[in-house]
Amino acid sequence: MKKLYIISSFLLLSIAAQAQIYYRFSGHVRDTLDGKPLVKASINIDFGKFGAVTDENGFFEINIPYGEHAVSVKFVSYRPVRDAFKISSDMTRNYALGRLENELEEVIVSSKGVEANVQRPLLGVNQLNIKTLRKLPAAVGEVDILRGLQMLPGVTSVGEASNGVNIRGGTTDQNLLLLDDIPIFNPTHMFGLFTAFPSEAASGVEVYKGSTPARFGGRAAAVMDVTLTQPSLDKFKMNGGISLVSNRLSLDIPVIKDKLGVMLSGRASYNDFLLPLASKKLDGIKANFADLVGKMFWRVDNKNTITVSGYYSKDFFQTELLGGIGNINATSTQYDYRSRSFSARWFYAISPKLNLQTTVVSAYYVPKTLLPELNSDNKVTLLSDINYKQAKTNLNYSFGKHNIEAGISATKYKVAPGELQPGTSPSVLAIKTPEEYSLETGIHAEDEISLSPKTTFSIGVRYSQFYALGPADVQVYAPNEPKDPLSVRDTLSFARGKVIQSYGGFEPRIGLKYSINDKTSIKFGYNIMRQYMQVVTNTTTPLPTSRWKTSDKHIRPQVSSLIAAGLFHNLPGNVYELSVEGYYRTTNNIIDYKPGADFLLNSNPEMELLQGKNRSYGLELMFSKKKGEVTGWINYTYSRSLNLVSEGSTFGEQINFGKWYPANFDRPHSFNASVIINQGKHHDFSFNFSYSTGRPFTMPEGFIIYQGVSYPYYGVRNNARLPDYHRLDFAWNIYQPSMKDKRFKGNWTFTVFNLYGKKNAYSIFIRTEGTRVSPYKLVVFGAPIVSLSYNFKFM
Repeated sequence: MKKLYIISSFLLLSIAAQAQIYYRFSGHVRDTLDGKPLVKASINIDFGKFGAVTDENGFFEINIPYGEHAVSVKFVSYRPVRDAFKISSDMTRNYALGRLENELEEVIVSSKGVEANVQRPLLGVNQLNIKTLRKLPAAVGEVDILRGLQMLPGVTSVGEASNGVNIRGGTTDQNLLLLDDIPIFNPTHMFGLFTAFPSEAASGVEVYKGSTPARFGGRAAAVMDVTLTQPSLDKFKMNGGISLVSNRLSLDIPVIKDKLGVMLSGRASYNDFLLPLASKKLDGIKANFADLVGKMFWRVDNKNTITVSGYYSKDFFQTELLGGIGNINATSTQYDYRSRSFSARWFYAISPKLNLQTTVVSAYYVPKTLLPELNSDNKVTLLSDINYKQAKTNLNYSFGKHNIEAGISATKYKVAPGELQPGTSPSVLAIKTPEEYSLETGIHAEDEISLSPKTTFSIGVRYSQFYALGPADVQVYAPNEPKDPLSVRDTLSFARGKVIQSYGGFEPRIGLKYSINDKTSIKFGYNIMRQYMQVVTNTTTPLPTSRWKTSDKHIRPQVSSLIAAGLFHNLPGNVYELSVEGYYRTTNNIIDYKPGADFLLNSNPEMELLQGKNRSYGLELMFSKKKGEVTGWINYTYSRSLNLVSEGSTFGEQINFGKWYPANFDRPHSFNASVIINQGKHHDFSFNFSYSTGRPFTMPEGFIIYQGVSYPYYGVRNNARLPDYHRLDFAWNIYQPSMKDKRFKGNWTFTVFNLYGKKNAYSIFIRTEGTRVSPYKLVVFGAPIVSLSYNFKFM
């Protein structure tokens, strides 16, 4: 027994002695490309317990105890390397670090080429990197292009469930939204909760909020150009995902190798039973959507290619809140809106420096409101539609120091503002408002000239002409009097195809870039844009069923003039990017509504509308880190957007007594930050933080009691503001690169939207109950929203 005790004690002492033995851990740290030693690179072991730095030969040496250890090797402007090992004797390990400037850009906001933001003569142009966008936190795990856009400077939204974005003081309908040249009239699903752009099928997004190329027209504020991914011509590919909101699947099918390929991408959501988990305000709501995009690419020969793209979307939304339409006794309100569109492009390479592109586009948008009647199977239907047809040709020519683009276009509009179909209801009268017909033509030319190694000049001009066409009956109002039924003096009838009214004018586009050095440039830009089609609404955010209205004899087109200037700087190594931009924009003939306006089934909406001026200005600062273990950006914007509406001296011809007032989306201060932490091949983490001043709203100045009921009195427009908005989001992406089938890759995404549960106010409204008046705050997302999605790719 004594011998056993001695032996046991000896073994324990041996193990303890071994645990305290230190071994020599050494090696070299070098550059991956040229093999040069990295001097004073830091070696960090076990999160700071042990450490060392390399000498002039890139050599390090350190004594560490027996066991398992984690090491981190870092050097300025290089991507860090992490390693794990077990040491039981002296060990040598060498490390090679790669320069960040040699990596591809990983940040969501980037430009064409490493130094394009400094060298291009364009301001306010951003690209959204779809690959990086998938890493960012998203509401209920649904990747959202529009929410990514809101993280840019100068881009805001009136709320978390709003339909679209406001860019540099513009309304949502002042943005031209294109999907492979197809205009998107309703950019969201579920009344603004999610974007209508399919991220699985998108290859890139360009946003023009400053200098806009001359080929774009028809909108007054900005352009968002989304490009669908090009079909593969040599390999079958499949990717998709499953989330709490939707299921997605995309297919790349090479039909004829190196000749013909087809891409199909679909998304569908039938998980509306989960909406109450996101917010109690969504309880009792039924909602689902589906969209489908397709793209065919045919390489006819070395000089000719043909591309055909198609887009279809369908939304259904039901709420127990009732819309007030006549004397309809409905049990609920159902919204059914659909888009059906396509584009076809023929590309002809006449020579290596000269090419011709001809495109035809057709878009059809049909929003419906369905009202199921009480104690009946009948549904009263309110519907409208937009029928859009376009043909255009662009010629591109490069020679010497010139890059020239010229083209022509013609766009035909047919708008059905509204039709009430009673179905079998005997108490509802059928109503149909007159259809609107119009034609818009345009011609443009643009040249980008390299005047010197430091100076690049871009000059372009677009001339647009718009015709409001018959058939139509047009009211003639008494001059210098408000447009109302009492001032109608005559009615003019126009036959089909006859010109009712025409508008037009030049739209110059100028951009100038001067390079102070290879890393720094200053830029100046100026443009004029005209908009002949707009949304008329008396809500803060346009609903999918809001009325679109073309210009006519009484509604003049909106004309916007923008001046912008900026300083752009890339730090050495092209890892960091800094920009400062300022802008001033004026818009004539903006549309606002009279108090108590009602556009529903109104054949003469000009009686409810007033036109005036908008003045918007701002300063945008942005700093981004484009490469490395930690990437991301921060930006701050100070901006104002003010309206002045005064068409006459009477109360009914003015808003806010003819004085300037904040626009609905005027938010002076906004701050955004996005950070992506890349943790090797298996994990990355990301955070989004957003802050902005609360948007304006109109608060009653007093109350009038009539027959025992209180009625609010409104005087000054937008005289109060909602509380400031702020929100933090988090996402964790878990990758599976070690699967046996290397052609199949999958990842899980865990997201927490509104991490600290901020109850941001979407709106504040007044409710009267007898003599009692109570304010209420509407909150859409008042708690953290946790989601989990799985994404896969097969190649």
